Amino acid sequence: MPTTVDTRTRLGALALIVAGALLLLYPATRPWDDESQAETAQAAFSSGAWVASHNFGILGFILAALGLLAVAHTLRHTASATTALTAAVLFWLGAGLVLPYYGAETFGLHEVAEAARAGATFDLLELTDAIRDNPVAMTTFALGLLGLAIGGVMAGVAIVRTTALPRIPAILVAIGFATYLPQFFTPAAVRIGHGALLAIGLVWLGAALWRTPAPTTEAGLTRS
Repeated sequence: MPTTVDTRTRLGALALIVAGALLLLYPATRPWDDESQAETAQAAFSSGAWVASHNFGILGFILAALGLLAVAHTLRHTASATTALTAAVLFWLGAGLVLPYYGAETFGLHEVAEAARAGATFDLLELTDAIRDNPVAMTTFALGLLGLAIGGVMAGVAIVRTTALPRIPAILVAIGFATYLPQFFTPAAVRIGHGALLAIGLVWLGAALWRTPAPTTEAGLTRS
């Protein structure tokens, strides 16, 4: 069967690889000072590492969404075409809903901590809780993480049902995004390990996608 190299697929593959690296760098470089104490919380929030690490996460979600669009494009001639496209759309919606919260966490807490360091008089921990626990913000964040989870799992299912891409990285990616919400309540070491798991899955999937030529006719249908 004749095949061609698809530029969109290659760009999507690169997006997945970079997303994997960024979503590992996010927890690996994030300050893990005790945020229940004003002094250590201020040190964490006001640091450049706080802003940089959270931006790694923001960019990682965006690039992962782009990568899943490329996966859907690659599977467009398979029995998983609809599932893969739905996964990409849900993941995009999820990313869009989580990013505002990340913006507040990244820049809002940083500026609050900078003001406290400059001598402004307010309760840093109380204001931090007000920013993080805003009901609308928490709702959109939770819905966004749900979108990422469902989209990630559906993408994994779409890949597993075909022969176009390897199953193991798809399963790792599905597990990584399905557990993104609960991992927030775990210690730093677990969160970094979770980032490593997700990075392995995304980089592996991206590398496989890079090597996958675009079929010119229908291929890669469901395995028996």
